[in-house]
Amino acid sequence: MHTVSGGEVAGILVAVFWAILVSFLAVALARLAQTLRATTRLVADVTDQAVPLLADASAAVRSAQTQIERVDAIASDVQEVTSNASALSTTVASTFGGPLVKVAAFGYGVRRAVSGRKDDAPAKEPRRDVIVGRTVPGARRDKRTRGKRD
Repeated sequence: MHTVSGGEVAGILVAVFWAILVSFLAVALARLAQTLRATTRLVADVTDQAVPLLADASAAVRSAQTQIERVDAIASDVQEVTSNASALSTTVASTFGGPLVKVAAFGYGVRRAVSGRKDDAPAKEPRRDVIVGRTVPGARRDKRTRGKRD
């Protein structure tokens, strides 16, 4: 019978160790391949969903730009209307303001002149209101000018 030497036993152990190591490596590589396939599918799905989202976002940005241009046009029109209204207001004030002040002053002078001719009429007693038992004068006048008119 043949005896197994120490070198042969060592060779068998090394062969078994290498067979186990290769088996583990094969299982690890198979799982890595599965993971890479799943990652590839995931990236493809994300790409399929991201492209329409990017197109929608681009359309939304274009629409927002159009709206901003419209608002800018409206704002410039409002600014122009405001400046026109200011110019119109200045023109009206300068055209009618001076004459209206003169007419008002003339009217006031006529009223004063007409009221000055009524000096022979007796002065009216100021109206008095009674509030909770107290008498309050209706109009306060200076005592020196009560009966006189300018």
